[in-house]
Amino acid sequence: MNIKGWFDIIEKFSSNRVLVVGDIMMDRFVWGNVERISPEAPVPVVEVIKETEHPGGCGNVAKNIVSLGGKSVIVTVVGDDIIGKRLKQIMESSGTDVSGIFQDFGRRTIVKTRIIAHNQQMVRIDRESKSQISGSVLEKIESFIKKTAKTVDAILISDYGKGMITKNLLKICINLAHKYNIPISVDPKIEHFMDYKKVTVITPNTNEASLGMRLHKKPQTEEEVYALGKKIITKLKSEAVVITRGEKGMSLFQKNKKVYNIPTRAKEVYDVTGAGDTVIATLTLALASGASMATGCEIANYAAGVVVGKVGTATATSKELKDIIKEYAKNG
Repeated sequence: MNIKGWFDIIEKFSSNRVLVVGDIMMDRFVWGNVERISPEAPVPVVEVIKETEHPGGCGNVAKNIVSLGGKSVIVTVVGDDIIGKRLKQIMESSGTDVSGIFQDFGRRTIVKTRIIAHNQQMVRIDRESKSQISGSVLEKIESFIKKTAKTVDAILISDYGKGMITKNLLKICINLAHKYNIPISVDPKIEHFMDYKKVTVITPNTNEASLGMRLHKKPQTEEEVYALGKKIITKLKSEAVVITRGEKGMSLFQKNKKVYNIPTRAKEVYDVTGAGDTVIATLTLALASGASMATGCEIANYAAGVVVGKVGTATATSKELKDIIKEYAKNG
């Protein structure tokens, strides 16, 4: 482990600006305690203590980038409603450039509400909008991306399958990344899996990877995981594929290179919400800062280890990232 080299990369995060394109949502959390069962039905009664809200989807990705010291420009769509206005305010106050947040009057802003008692998620309530973005709004988005791409150091696609990412938008982003010779990373959704061709890196979890490649079942053995990763590389012609594997960490696949396995660095796991956002944000910043793909994955893995130790939609700071790396190095 070359800690000094890794820390040099982390220090360079502050000089990089990332264009984050994707679906945004509001993550609401209702926190409480359970002391009894309802007399109306066999369900727990949650006595509410507090309520919090955080940007989710690409909003959480952009917040992670800023939290780690980088700069983010977010490109997304909200509805013409109070929640959309609130999301924009939160993103702006976090330090994200919000000039690429557009309103679509035909949609409503996505909200995911989680009921949590004693640090355990009881239920999640989704209010979603998956309709196509109106043509006039999409034109504004495409124009903004074309104008902004030349001013950033990386492009990140955060696809949650809610209508923001289209085949043509992907093509525009990928072509621009190639034109300006900057990395383009993708946190994928299975609906668009075959459209992520010739990106720098794609980061599916095991389930997304298998469904994206139209497999009938998830890989069970190491050999099956390795075959799946190599198949994605060949099919999508990407530079790298990172399959995130939960408690097994992550596996990096690159053309003509051995599979590189990275064990999980989480000390305790309280909540995996947003861990994928942290991985893609950290990896993208690392690549923009000159890290190799393997080093970027190692650093991103440590960042994920920070956020899964928190409850709710969380981010990692550069200090927390350095601290966890130092702790593991100290313990060998």
